[in-house]
Amino acid sequence: MYKIQTLNSISPIIHEVLSAGQYTVSAEEPTPDAILVRSAAMHDMELPDSLLAIARAGAGVNNIPIQKCSEQGIVVFNTPGANANAVAELVIAGLLLASRDIAGGIACVKENKDAEGLEKLMEKKKSQFVGPELRGKKLAVIGLGAIGALVANAAAQGMGMDVIGYDPYISVEHAWALSRAIRHANTMEDAVKDADYITFHIPLMDATRGTINKAFINSLKKGVRILNFSRGELAVPEDVKEAIAEEQLAAYVTDFACNALADTPHVVCLPHLGASTPESEERCAEMAAREVRDYLEKGIIHNSVNMPEIALGIPEGTRILAIHKNVPGIVSNISTLISGRGINIQNMLNKSRGDMAVTVLELTQQPDDTLIAALGKLNNVVRVRLV
Repeated sequence: MYKIQTLNSISPIIHEVLSAGQYTVSAEEPTPDAILVRSAAMHDMELPDSLLAIARAGAGVNNIPIQKCSEQGIVVFNTPGANANAVAELVIAGLLLASRDIAGGIACVKENKDAEGLEKLMEKKKSQFVGPELRGKKLAVIGLGAIGALVANAAAQGMGMDVIGYDPYISVEHAWALSRAIRHANTMEDAVKDADYITFHIPLMDATRGTINKAFINSLKKGVRILNFSRGELAVPEDVKEAIAEEQLAAYVTDFACNALADTPHVVCLPHLGASTPESEERCAEMAAREVRDYLEKGIIHNSVNMPEIALGIPEGTRILAIHKNVPGIVSNISTLISGRGINIQNMLNKSRGDMAVTVLELTQQPDDTLIAALGKLNNVVRVRLV
């Protein structure tokens, strides 16, 4: 029986994946085999020795201590693409919010709700909320993953925008998903040159933090409109505010609330609504549950952010999974120890990702607890489990 702890309210669809006969799911589980989480902060959380996996029902994993998990042999999963449609739809709304001062117009009506002859008054005031149409304008899409590809296609095919995309790490899958109408840039500088609109769909890391800064904005066409539905930290708020005041930046729309920008004219801060749809939350929860199930039951690792991809079929024998540091000699030490016990290795797979590696072995006979313990004591081996 596997034990699952939930740190947030998770869609009940997980129970269709984690069957009652094999799994117990509870928010109070003290010794979980796996944790399902959405936005709960885990950096100060004590991770129990029993914990084998954490699955984030969403793409971002900033709330999870990745390095700590790797050191303890805990596989961390996310659910890329599960919320892509929900976020992409909101980005399209963001393009409209950046063009037409819809938010300002709504606020104006509310401020004058008690005025006599409200309709005629608004007719007089509406000129201050005028903005350009999207059709024919140049949109630069930075990052062509699941969300960026959907936004690019919708803008080009459905809204008549001139779309150019940039992504040095684009996957074959996402490249095939792009419309032929979308042009490809070799550098971000080429993509944003003369752009009327720029939308960011890139991960937050040291190299991207503060990308939307004074130097970047000043290199753009005057009056550009920027959308940031990736992470708030991609932008330097003070630089955005200054660019708005100087009219270098016509509008900034973000899905991340920010004190410095919350009341700034021509800035729209949304309360992180990107994945807040019932459909998205259900897809994310189902994917996270499947990732956990496949790992606990078979040792399959798919969509992990800290371990290599491990694609496995039906076991050909007794399956052992070892998580270890990616250094020379470990695979040899593992196989030597096993063969020294007179056990034949029927099949083996070893893959690495950065500093971490995973070795899966299928043995002709069931090892005893002393062998599992001995494997776990090998230098640079972090965790060993019988699947």
